[in-house]
Amino acid sequence: MSDKAVYESPLSSRYASGEMQFIFSPDKKFTTWRRLWIALARAEMELGLPVTQAQVGELEAHANDVDYACAARWEEKLRHDVMAHIHAWGEICPNAMPIIHLGATSCYVGDNTDVILMREALLLVRDKLVRVLAALAPFAERYKALPTLGFTHFQSAQLVTVGKRATLWMNELLMDLDEVNHRISTLKLLGSKGTTGTQASFLELFGGDHEKVKALEAKIAAEMGFDGVVSVSGQTYSRKMDYGVLSTLSGIAQSASKFATDMRLLCHLKEVEEPFEQSQIGSSAMPYKRNPMRCERICALSRYVMADAVNPAVTAASQWFERTLDDSANKRLSVPEAFLAVDAILNLYANVASGLVVHEKVIEKHVLEELPFMASENILMDAVKRGGNRQDLHERIRVHSLEAGRNVKDLGLPNNLIDLIAGDPMFGMSREELTAHLEPGRYIGRCPQQVEEFLAADVAPVLEKYPGAALGKNADLKV
Repeated sequence: MSDKAVYESPLSSRYASGEMQFIFSPDKKFTTWRRLWIALARAEMELGLPVTQAQVGELEAHANDVDYACAARWEEKLRHDVMAHIHAWGEICPNAMPIIHLGATSCYVGDNTDVILMREALLLVRDKLVRVLAALAPFAERYKALPTLGFTHFQSAQLVTVGKRATLWMNELLMDLDEVNHRISTLKLLGSKGTTGTQASFLELFGGDHEKVKALEAKIAAEMGFDGVVSVSGQTYSRKMDYGVLSTLSGIAQSASKFATDMRLLCHLKEVEEPFEQSQIGSSAMPYKRNPMRCERICALSRYVMADAVNPAVTAASQWFERTLDDSANKRLSVPEAFLAVDAILNLYANVASGLVVHEKVIEKHVLEELPFMASENILMDAVKRGGNRQDLHERIRVHSLEAGRNVKDLGLPNNLIDLIAGDPMFGMSREELTAHLEPGRYIGRCPQQVEEFLAADVAPVLEKYPGAALGKNADLKV
């Protein structure tokens, strides 16, 4: 059977980067198992158990020699993946075979590896979050003072600027970054807890010496690059840890989907578009189309991640006492695929953010179409200062606004509100005087200053803290 005759995950074949795929690859998983077994053996040797340096050295010499065919043969016989890999490794490390996995249970390698991989994956996610911020920052700066229609309820509202809107996207990414850093800083290894979390097997090995049992965990954690282990557990670490991590990934998906949805709407308005390559085809049937396909893909993958986060929630809620195995098959899917999908999302986000196309004339046209309505309050105030009655003038503007609205919506005519007010003797203002109120820059408030302050106070420190991430190359999109 050819490789193309079996199912392959689109996350691997189309979307996720090689970096993230490696973190959740069999090679990474099983060599991490071996690193944990080596750390266990070394710690046991240093604490006085009958483990020799020669045995530890033999394990170290063959740490990366994973014989998958041999492991498969053993698993077919034993129906146990951990024992299969112990026997496969033992065949090439015969002197060390007697001490591999001494005192441990399967979750020693399984759970500790999961934590290690999640931390490495979160570090990669962090880099990519920073990369998106680095792409959006100059965009926000460049367009900080370009007036554009704000929208509430997707109805024209008070003006904002193109750059100010970008800060809203960035602000949510900064919230996500805080969450990622929190997860990284709080992740702890399971350690060496034994079959039901009591460490009874290790207490037996060390002849009742509690301090040596505690020292064993400390040594393992240090060798694996962690500050510590969880204080208490059953056989496994609490599956709420998986939920916490995936909820963080769900947050990133939410932020990305918000950005991508805004972009899809802006593309429809022809105001801002995602990059479109020279030979790219927008539609197989309609050659003129420029569909926002990358942003649509962000929304699609984000939806998957948000739904996927339910898996560890249900798993955490349905664990029985110290251990049940109905978590295993689920977390093999839900955790890696959430990371692969978020990786793809951030690759797409960085790609789009790095090549946003702004159509300033279209934005200006839309602003000028709606500006007379937005200027009405300023016109009202000006007329009052000239001696008019505020209440009477307010009613006249309301009536004129309704008529102008009918002209625009029902007749397809230009907005003639200014002409209607100019022709109303109650206002006593010429068209030239009224037109002076139609300068868009008068209606953007502190947008330029808000952008500058946000970039300086919130974004710049992040880019300075992670210079390598900010300068890193965006991943090439496969499709």
